[in-house]
Amino acid sequence: MARTLIRVDDIHKAYGPQNVLDGASLDIQEDYKLGVIGRNGAGKSTLCRLILGEEEADAGRIIRHDDLRLSYLEQKDPFLAGETVLDFLMRYSEREDWRCGKLAGRFLLRQDQLAKQVASLSGGFQTRVKLCAMLLREPNFLILDEPTNYLDLRTLMLLESFLRDWDGGFMIVSHDREFLKKTCTETIEVDHGRIEFHPAPVEDYLAYKEEQKKQAEHHNASVSLRAKQLQEFVDKNRAKASKASQAQSKMKMLDRLQSITIEHASATVAITVPPTEARTGAAFRAIGLGVGYPGKIIASGIELEVERGKHVAVLGDNGQGKTTLLRTLAGELPALAGAIKWGHAVRIGHYAQHVYQALPPDLTVQRYLEKAATEAPGHTTSQQVLDLAGAFLFRGEAAAKRIGVLSGGERSRLLLAGLLLGRYAVLLLDEPTNHLDFDTVEALAAALEGYNGTIVFVSHDRTFVSQVASDIIEVRDGRVTLYGDGYDAYCWRVEQEVRSEAAAPAVAAPAPERRDNRDRQERLQKARNQIKVAERDIAKLEAERDRLIQRMASDPVGSGAKDGPRLQTVVDELERLEARWLEAGQAVQELEK
Repeated sequence: MARTLIRVDDIHKAYGPQNVLDGASLDIQEDYKLGVIGRNGAGKSTLCRLILGEEEADAGRIIRHDDLRLSYLEQKDPFLAGETVLDFLMRYSEREDWRCGKLAGRFLLRQDQLAKQVASLSGGFQTRVKLCAMLLREPNFLILDEPTNYLDLRTLMLLESFLRDWDGGFMIVSHDREFLKKTCTETIEVDHGRIEFHPAPVEDYLAYKEEQKKQAEHHNASVSLRAKQLQEFVDKNRAKASKASQAQSKMKMLDRLQSITIEHASATVAITVPPTEARTGAAFRAIGLGVGYPGKIIASGIELEVERGKHVAVLGDNGQGKTTLLRTLAGELPALAGAIKWGHAVRIGHYAQHVYQALPPDLTVQRYLEKAATEAPGHTTSQQVLDLAGAFLFRGEAAAKRIGVLSGGERSRLLLAGLLLGRYAVLLLDEPTNHLDFDTVEALAAALEGYNGTIVFVSHDRTFVSQVASDIIEVRDGRVTLYGDGYDAYCWRVEQEVRSEAAAPAVAAPAPERRDNRDRQERLQKARNQIKVAERDIAKLEAERDRLIQRMASDPVGSGAKDGPRLQTVVDELERLEARWLEAGQAVQELEK
């Protein structure tokens, strides 16, 4: 029988007037793989800090088994200035260099990376280093509070693989539903000050919870109907001598009727995005684009075309340049080379990781949203503004709050609400789901999925990306590639790559054949994209050519002088595009051999 390693016994914890935990209790066994869910502010992180001993409960106690070896993923960076990866792992864990190197290989930290300074690594690789350090202490229970925030897909897959094989127990707080689904076998929900445990994965728990709610609602509806019928009989017959005893009996039956108390649910999120003006054609083209900073090129030779209405996820490992690309598209950074050609009358709305912190603190929520709506094209009524504010959980008195008193999550919701009221033709969103809870992320995904404008976004939330994205842009090793076959196909390719790297012996650099194959795949995708763009442009020009010929045939004198030069230009452009189409087609044939 599994031992109880941690006992949370009638814990109470308040911050000022707000009771976060109110009589919360839980027994955590050594083999539990717990997914922790709940709204922002419900007490999930507070529970972690209490278990770790970083905070004290106001009442109740945390009982830890003598054999508990607890470790957690550091949220702050525990590295020293100038420290190499191997030096840090040895200092932090007090383990031998060979042991540190062996475990580092599990997270694809190769020999050459162990000798690098930690500060020189990307955020994703620094997280891999912290994961190794945590595990080198040989814990039997792990606590991970939001480990997936800002984590790139490859590191996420490595972490998932490790946790699935991990012999010990763990507790994970995460808003990434896909991550919890792939790693956790039990679920706890922190809500209304209490902890509810369910011995099944999160999807099963949420389905169970919904079914329980439906059954309670059905039972209560039946009780309400029966009570109404009994009351009507009593009211009608209590004064009649012949029916008095029956009326008395019905009154007793009425008293015995009991409804099921349904816990008052937290406010739900339902977001409706005002539509933007519908247009066709390209939202933007990147032509020979170079992005980066003065003296440092992140990616160059970028050739992209994104059609209006497309929802494009920008993916890649941390530090590869996803945010740099987005900021260049937004005009915050100048292009180092080439150009970005935007479609006609395109208005751009930009959400960045740092922007919500710069919202005007003295404006109220309602005034900020009214201002955003007023500056947008078209007409938005005050009621529509209030409806959208309510959809983002700013209802009643919350809409009158000053921005300066809002939490990070509330400011993120407010900024997104303002962008959606703006009716922008293009939305550039950098990590829009950070600081948002389960329900808000799902509601935002559903809203953006039906948005008729163009979206280019960065997100590490796979459920969100899967629901919203129609196309993928990958930023990797100085190149930017557009994939039109969707997120599932992209994930499959990345997973095969990670498995191949994990199975390969530790070397200082990727095997040449893997690099060659990756280059071939990128060239193949680029050629296919060129074919797609050329075919679309050829179809447009052919239609214009036919219209010009028909007009000149019906009015050779009046139309010839005006349409003749344009017809020649169209014919020349068609020849050029057909040559490009043939060249790209030959490239595809060669690369597919």
